[in-house]
Amino acid sequence: MNNNLTEGNILKKLVILALPIMGTSLIQMAYNLTDMIWVGVLGSRAVTAIGTAGFFTWLAFAFIIVPKIGAEVGVAQSVGRKNADETKNYIRHSIQMNVVLAALYGGTIMVFRKQLIGFFNIAGDDIIAMAASYLFIISMGMIFFFLPPVLTAIFNGHGDSRTPFVINTIGLTVNIVLDPLLILGVGPFPQMGVAGAAVATIFAQFVVTMVFIFVIRKKTDFFVAVNFLQKPDWQHIGRIVRFGIPVALQSGAFTVIAMIIARILSGWGPTPIAVQSVGSQIESISWMTAGGFQTALSAFVGQNYGAKKWERIYKGYFTAIGIIAVIGIITSCLLIFLPGPIFSIFIREQNVIQDGMIYLRILGVSQLFMCIEITTAGAFNGLGKTIPPSIVGIALNALRIPGALLLSAALGLNGVWWSISLSSILKGIILTSWFIIFLSRHQEIRGRRLIGFSKLEVETER
Repeated sequence: MNNNLTEGNILKKLVILALPIMGTSLIQMAYNLTDMIWVGVLGSRAVTAIGTAGFFTWLAFAFIIVPKIGAEVGVAQSVGRKNADETKNYIRHSIQMNVVLAALYGGTIMVFRKQLIGFFNIAGDDIIAMAASYLFIISMGMIFFFLPPVLTAIFNGHGDSRTPFVINTIGLTVNIVLDPLLILGVGPFPQMGVAGAAVATIFAQFVVTMVFIFVIRKKTDFFVAVNFLQKPDWQHIGRIVRFGIPVALQSGAFTVIAMIIARILSGWGPTPIAVQSVGSQIESISWMTAGGFQTALSAFVGQNYGAKKWERIYKGYFTAIGIIAVIGIITSCLLIFLPGPIFSIFIREQNVIQDGMIYLRILGVSQLFMCIEITTAGAFNGLGKTIPPSIVGIALNALRIPGALLLSAALGLNGVWWSISLSSILKGIILTSWFIIFLSRHQEIRGRRLIGFSKLEVETER
């Protein structure tokens, strides 16, 4: 397979790269969806427990993202420059940083899990106990939660998105098999409930990590002559931090803001938290798909930026935006017109389904804008300019808190959902406009009229 993204048909290169990454993203989403489907059999209180604990697995990504983006951008740009030594330096330092952060975060979660769950002020000792148990098990295997995303980023940076897709599919299969066995207790397996979902997830990630190591050792030369015990070079650590920290801050801020929103929701009882937990997993179909295009575009832009091919960056961006816009519109239609059948897959309690239908309809309005915002962030990331998406993301996500308080005073619980949806619309408009203005001012693109998607001329090279 030709992993060089600086030559050839742009549409074909993007699609071939993006499809496996989208598949990998959807697999990550499927882990959570599978857990939610089987935990939903236990009732909405179990869903509330896993949804509450899940905020801290979300928060983990704020730490994972630093070495992940460092590997993704650093490797892609080094490959584009054909600098093998720099490529290996980014691989070594991203893995070293990832392992240290996994140990620190896992230890913190293990020690303070009860206090962390207590932040949400949830009524119900059974919910708190289930959530704390879930966090304890996840913290025990945190290293296997941290490593696969960074290993995936290294392969993506090389332009090989198919291998991580296959490996993560193996992990999903393991998780799908174990979930009903451990959550419900089938045959010789004990009924572990919410704890069973945690065990299934961590064991599946352990399998993914082991398969990655096997493939790296037997099938690639990516890690040849890379000594992970070598003392870190702080110059490379600094570059990785510079690439990753704005995105990490955005991710962390997003999770913290979501936790504050969940605390606001607890004023209506545990049901809205269950609705948001299930609804956000359903909504993740679009944002994980967009996340796949974000990663593909980041690798594409990174390699072409390293090769100084701005014309391909320009055309690649609008090609990706055109594709993701179609996906966003389709998702909006599904959430707005078919919320009941979709939500009832996860929870059977009618009062929760009714609230869930309202949630999906309101969030469905913003799916197109959310998709183009996420994809545009990938274009910025590929250039190593991770600050603009972070500014837009943090500022607009923060507005959800006062927005939720103000709108809920007039609209009740629905006001909280509208604050989330409206902020996503604004993020999409502002970040996309920012990148288009940036492109129009670049010296190699200046003077070119920014045409619409329907008139986009897709480059073909021999």
